[in-house]
Amino acid sequence: MALPRPIPASFFGMVLGLVGLGANWRTASRLWGLPSAIGESIMAVAFVVCAVLTLAYAYKWLVHRAAAIEEARHPVQCCFIGLVPSSGALMGIVLAPHAHGLAVAALLTGGVGQVVFALWRFGAMLQGDRDISTTTPVIYLPSVAGNLIIAASAGILGFPSWGILFFGVGVFSWLALESVIVNRLLNAPPLPPPLRPTLGIQLAPPAVAAVAWLANTQGVPELMVQAAWGYGLVQLLLMIRLFPWIAKQPFASSYWAFSFGITALSGSALTMSLRGLTGAIAELAPVLFVFTNAVMLLLTVGTIVRLAQNKFLPPSVVAAPPATS
Repeated sequence: MALPRPIPASFFGMVLGLVGLGANWRTASRLWGLPSAIGESIMAVAFVVCAVLTLAYAYKWLVHRAAAIEEARHPVQCCFIGLVPSSGALMGIVLAPHAHGLAVAALLTGGVGQVVFALWRFGAMLQGDRDISTTTPVIYLPSVAGNLIIAASAGILGFPSWGILFFGVGVFSWLALESVIVNRLLNAPPLPPPLRPTLGIQLAPPAVAAVAWLANTQGVPELMVQAAWGYGLVQLLLMIRLFPWIAKQPFASSYWAFSFGITALSGSALTMSLRGLTGAIAELAPVLFVFTNAVMLLLTVGTIVRLAQNKFLPPSVVAAPPATS
């Protein structure tokens, strides 16, 4: 029997947040001696969620092909498709301590998928004819988030030369797009309530860039990495300040957009502390670790409640100006 509604690609944002939280606990177990079983259990949950979503998304293309094509052509929702190969690459981090060969296979598969999708999606966007109202932080996903995730996974699995290449692509794409997105937020009409939670993606690039750099280097973190982390912290404070405006939208899967940036900010602070950094970041690391766990708990409970209410699946993709393809 066909599912009543197909899942959107944005659901893969849950995988990013869960892997980020699991990585936090892995580092915290080394830094503070916390139980390592907690981090591995979270990683196991992330693996299961990724597997279920991958099967459901493949089912969508097989059975609900019209909805899948509609999503791929949508100028906003299309970018979330980049989370699919990114989630696959993150399975390399999940599997790294347990099955190196499978971890490398996951990284390779996710990496190839990420490059293909980024070239297809961003190449279409560069052809123009886009409504400025469709420019949101979601456009970071094809060329920024995916490449930084590949960079971090490559470094952790022992391929730092490849990791640095993907790091460069992700960081320079972030710098190119940041002013475009901020200009739209400043000068175009306000984001509609259903899209406001996607602002959570805005805090991810500097934090994930710090994670990616740390994964490919050793020793005490450089000053520019600490500076990038500070910019990520300011983005988090901005999101907290904007949250009453963002929360006009009832809880939905879109709120998971905050999860990866928050876990990356906390995780990079823990890693820098583990590598000998002292001072402001090390002092903030425990506070952010507690805050991150609280946010993830709220997202998890909210998801379970909405699933129980049969209200977690969003409605069909809303019509919007077509993207050039």
